[in-house]
Amino acid sequence: MTLTPSLTVQPGPPEPAITDALVREHNLTEDEYRRIRSILGRTPTYTELGIFSALWSEHCSYKHSKPILRTFPTTGRQVIQGPGENAGVLRLPNGWAVAFKIESHNHPSAVEPYQGAATGVGGILRDVFTMGARPIALLNSLRLGPLTEPRNRYLFGGIVRGVGDYGNCVGVPTLGGEVAFAPGYSGNPLVNAMCVGILREEDLIRARAEGIGNVLLAVGARTGRDGIHGASFASEELSEQSEARRPQVQVGDPFTGKLLLEASLALIQSGEIVAIQDMGAAGLTSSSAEMAARGGVGVQLNTDKVPVREEGMSPYEILLSESQERMLVVAEPERIPAIEAICARWELSATAVGHVTDDGDFRVCHDGQLVASIPGRDLVDECPIYYPAAEESTQARSRREASPPPSATMPGTQSALEQLLDVPSLASKRWVYEQYDSTVQAGTVIGPGGDAGVVHVPDTPFGLAMTVDCNSRYVALDPYEGGKAAVAEAARNIACTGATPLGITDCLNFGNPEKPDVFFQFREACRGIADACRTFDTPVTGGNVSFYNENPGGAIDPTPVVGMVGLLHSIEHHTPSRFITPGHRVLVLGSTDGHLGGSAYWAHLLGFVGGPPPPVDLEAERKLQQVLITGAEKGLLASAHDCAEGGLAVTLAEACFPATPEDRSLGAAVDLSDYARGLDPTPLLFGEDQARAVVSVAPQHVPAFGRLAAEHGVPLVDVGEVTVAGSLLSILTSKERTAWDPSHLSSIADRSIPRRMTPRATQPGEGQ
Repeated sequence: MTLTPSLTVQPGPPEPAITDALVREHNLTEDEYRRIRSILGRTPTYTELGIFSALWSEHCSYKHSKPILRTFPTTGRQVIQGPGENAGVLRLPNGWAVAFKIESHNHPSAVEPYQGAATGVGGILRDVFTMGARPIALLNSLRLGPLTEPRNRYLFGGIVRGVGDYGNCVGVPTLGGEVAFAPGYSGNPLVNAMCVGILREEDLIRARAEGIGNVLLAVGARTGRDGIHGASFASEELSEQSEARRPQVQVGDPFTGKLLLEASLALIQSGEIVAIQDMGAAGLTSSSAEMAARGGVGVQLNTDKVPVREEGMSPYEILLSESQERMLVVAEPERIPAIEAICARWELSATAVGHVTDDGDFRVCHDGQLVASIPGRDLVDECPIYYPAAEESTQARSRREASPPPSATMPGTQSALEQLLDVPSLASKRWVYEQYDSTVQAGTVIGPGGDAGVVHVPDTPFGLAMTVDCNSRYVALDPYEGGKAAVAEAARNIACTGATPLGITDCLNFGNPEKPDVFFQFREACRGIADACRTFDTPVTGGNVSFYNENPGGAIDPTPVVGMVGLLHSIEHHTPSRFITPGHRVLVLGSTDGHLGGSAYWAHLLGFVGGPPPPVDLEAERKLQQVLITGAEKGLLASAHDCAEGGLAVTLAEACFPATPEDRSLGAAVDLSDYARGLDPTPLLFGEDQARAVVSVAPQHVPAFGRLAAEHGVPLVDVGEVTVAGSLLSILTSKERTAWDPSHLSSIADRSIPRRMTPRATQPGEGQ
């Protein structure tokens, strides 16, 4: 194929001829290229090919996932803004609202971990403050390969530093998250960043271009060559050649990010602008095209007017650059001086780079020459939608139906708990979150290390709880149950703080959707998420799909991460996850059947990942949430801790741990000899049945709490009491009594990650 002459579009600066090889380099299929030619009625210019490549990438177009995403519940009495904007927005009391979103930065972090993670945080911050919300919290979900491999340690260290440095510099606290390690993430780490912000409902602004003749202004940093083709890079599998894509990783500047945050909020609150949009994936191209499509208008961009960092940048490079800390603003022409003045107060520039038109076209001019002219609606809406085949693999079915080999050696209870607390995925993440500032802004009530982060909303009586959750092992074994479990665990964590779950955002990390077994995982996990959200009345307000998470060894473990926010009507009713007072009674909420399929015990102590994961009874989960929330509101609960990975034994141990290094561990005397009769110690202590929590209650409140649980039909058993600092965690079953020093267990958990991250731990297998 060669470029055919066009009477309406001039190539402008020298551009390559369009060839089959060039089309493939842009990750466009033959059918997609034919559709592009049909839309244009001619061969595209090189610049136009780049534009289509970016907006029709999986990352921007969701061409394999849209039909599935439409099955999510997205509306409700609390929903102000659902999917389709930069972030979802939910209604809070007294005219307040919460904006929140989670997104991935996986591929960039695989080749440049520090900048990949840092710019992931920067991007999600911009998504939230673009809605007019002030960011008040960050969370993250990180997945990496085993720390026995030097490359994984390098990636992990860089990712954590990148997350921490950006958030710390901007001054937004990191309140929680999760970190897990498994072989399936070697070579393809997952870096999912979530941001939560608050706003007055009346200050909400949407990214919709309106007003013929209104001006488009570039605000913030200059445009460079970093991040070009970032959206396309995120829409392909990683390979041994991916290291060469390092220039396509964006470079962040958190100090400019902080200035941009303040300038953007000032512009929104001033009323001087019509709309504002982050220049994220696909940069100026996506921000302008999507704003125009939402408003039903056209745009003309003048790329020679865009402030650049490097000389000689072509229209192609300027349009597709994903340089960070940039926003696109729509404003009436007469408002430009006021906008420039506001930006100048924050040491930023605002430059007119285009205008809104009435013909619906997406046009680009450079030095007076027309280099791109595309029907705007077709550019955004005419990307083909695919309906991939979906079929569970025989291997996946076999794993779900399997059991550990009879020769597997079952460790004793004493050793099993100590070994599990030394597993990096279950261990304390103190090494991680101590690199984050979790108290800046002075609103943190519950910081990292608890079931969910909690922050007080300034000048109000209420607070917000927030968490991210996913057990990828469950999803790999049974995607439907795993999808339900991700939402259920997030809701349990929120409810354990005393907050009512409000809604979710999701980051759906999967392999290549063109593979039937991968798309089966995606479809079924989404079905589980949707069913759980309907039951809990927690609509999906938006999120991100990240496909093509594969390395030369195959696809990652399917990881649909759920980010959830909840409302504490009174911040005074927040509930910690640790025991706090000796003499309080220890109670177990929910039923224990000893389900070991998909458990941490089988995976980490027996080396066997298989069996059916624990089934999720959504109605039982909903009732448990109500008991936890009402118990907190009535002042009946002293502490509440979700029972999840590792089972009752790990939950009881963690409840004894000190909240800070300066505190001392408490003990607990627990008698399970009459609880779950017929269960051996291993399934009793390490089974991962869902819809459970361990709570502590002052003795005088036990009768009232018992009545509350009975009213909701939630099983409740008094199993012991909290004991003084320096005492043991003692657990009696029908077959044995086992005791541990909680300080020793806490030390094991705290040392697990740092000792693997020391420079000397470089030999394979060391530190396991």
